[in-house]
Amino acid sequence: MSKRVFVIGDSISMHYGPYLEKMIEPACQYDRKRGAQKAEADLDTPAGANGGDSSHVLAYLQSEKGKGQLPFDLMVFNCGLHDIKTDPQSGRVQISAEAYENNLNRICDLVLASNIAIIWISTTPVDDERHSTRVKVFSRYNRDVIRYNEIALATMRKHKIPTIDLYVFTATLGPEAYCDHVHFNNETRKLQAAFIAGHILMEQNLNIVGLGDQKS
Repeated sequence: MSKRVFVIGDSISMHYGPYLEKMIEPACQYDRKRGAQKAEADLDTPAGANGGDSSHVLAYLQSEKGKGQLPFDLMVFNCGLHDIKTDPQSGRVQISAEAYENNLNRICDLVLASNIAIIWISTTPVDDERHSTRVKVFSRYNRDVIRYNEIALATMRKHKIPTIDLYVFTATLGPEAYCDHVHFNNETRKLQAAFIAGHILMEQNLNIVGLGDQKS
């Protein structure tokens, strides 16, 4: 019987998602937070399939659990890029480091209590110069990505949750991987999906069938 895998994350996960779905079939049944069309309307303002920051992810999962709707075996999740959004005037981060850690702990407790396995995916790199020249409404800094990834890694270790280090993998692809201020081109999305798929299938001891034969 195939594993039911649920993905929740920001727009980065939306973009590699269709490739990931193909790569983990038939070993896994892929699903994610719904509403792709609504989310694509403005990727910087989370809605629909875009999970948003850690507070949004926690609230969504609390709501779904309250309705008895956590029908999956494995949750693969990430949040971070929206958490580190910084007001250019005040310097205030959208979700403080302390709140981020607390949210992650509560997410893990909620999901694990439902006997659902978890895999965490680290937040992808930010090119400070690229971001600052293209977006003026808010800022993001790679130093915050690193800091929040460190918080997340420590939290996942505490809960004995495996981590897929998409940050390091994506950083090796260089600046050509970007298509705008923070998102990635299609070739990079395929590579990210393959990297994640391999980890999911190995972590779950599932048979990797045709992973290298996937077509775009």
